[in-house]
Amino acid sequence: MIVTLTANPSLDRTVALPGPLLRGEVQRAVSVRQESGGKGVNVSRALVASGLTTVAVLPGAEADPVLAGLREGEVPFAALPIGEPLRSNVALTEPGGVTTKINEPGPVLSEDQQEALIGLLLDQSRGASWVVLAGSLPPGVPADFYATVTRRLRSMDHGSEAPLIAVDSSGEPLAAAISGDALGKPDLLKPNAEELVELAAAAGFATHKSAEELEADPEAAAVAAAAVVRSGVGAVLATLGSKGAVLVTADGAWLATHPPVTAVSTVGAGDSSLAGYLLASSQGAAPADCLRQAVAHGAAAASLPGSTVPAVHQTTPDAVTITALRKD
Repeated sequence: MIVTLTANPSLDRTVALPGPLLRGEVQRAVSVRQESGGKGVNVSRALVASGLTTVAVLPGAEADPVLAGLREGEVPFAALPIGEPLRSNVALTEPGGVTTKINEPGPVLSEDQQEALIGLLLDQSRGASWVVLAGSLPPGVPADFYATVTRRLRSMDHGSEAPLIAVDSSGEPLAAAISGDALGKPDLLKPNAEELVELAAAAGFATHKSAEELEADPEAAAVAAAAVVRSGVGAVLATLGSKGAVLVTADGAWLATHPPVTAVSTVGAGDSSLAGYLLASSQGAAPADCLRQAVAHGAAAASLPGSTVPAVHQTTPDAVTITALRKD
C-alpha cells in the first residue's frame, strides 16, 4: 500500500484556450475540466488508475467538493475536518501544452490541526510500503513540516518494516527536507529542474546553471542531484520536462528519455511521473526500470487533457531509452 499526504489539497479547474493566452483580452474556452487535486492526491489518483492500493490523507470537510471528487473517482481517502473550504486552483492551457497556473494559498491550519493531520497519517501508514509527502504547505504550517513528519514516521513502531518516504514540494519546504538530521531526510526526492537548482544550493553545491540549462544538460543535472544524495537523501528523481528525467542514487545515475508526444496539458505530469516510479518500485523493479516507468507515466500524462492521470496500460515504457550517466 502507498499512502499520500496532501496538506494543501485543491479543486483544480483546467481551462483549455483555443490559442495563446492574451493578457487583458476576452477569450472563450474550448473546454473546462474540474478534478480533485494537489500533488499527493494526484499521485493517489494515478495509482488507483493502475490498480494499486493507496490512501490519500488530507484535510477537508465531508461535503467539500475535493472529497466529493475523490469519492466519484473511487480514490480511498482519510480526511481531517477543518471547518473551512479547501482552495481552488485554475490552470490555463494553450495549444502545445503551455500552461499558466493560478493557485490559491489555501486555508490556515492551526497547530492542533497540524498535529491531528500527522496523527491521521501515522495511523494510515501502518503496513505501507511508501509514504508520499507532497505539495505546497498551507498558511500556518512551518517550512520544516515534511521533515518533522518524516522523523515521526521513522520513530513510530510499525510492527514490521518501516515505509520508505518520498517528498515532492518546492521552495522552503523542499530545502528543509534535506537541511536537518538524517532521521528527517527522505528516501526519495522528486524535484523538477528549477527545484533541483534550489536543492543543490541547500546541499551546499552551486550548479552555476539555470533550470533551463539543467534541462538541456542531463549530465549537469545528474551532478547536481548527486550532491543532494551525498547530503543524506536516498535518491533524487529529477524530471526535466520534455527532456525526460534523471535518477541518481548512491549506486548510479541514469537518464530516461521518451519520444516526443503531442502535449495537451502538463498539469500533473510530474505527479504522474512519481506515481509511475512508485508503481514500478512496488513491483520490485530495479532503479533504472523505476525511472523508465516514471518517464512513461509523465509522457502519457502530458498527452492527456487537464490534470487527467494515465493508467499503466496507457503508458509506453518500451519506448523509453535509458542511458547511464556520470554523477561526479
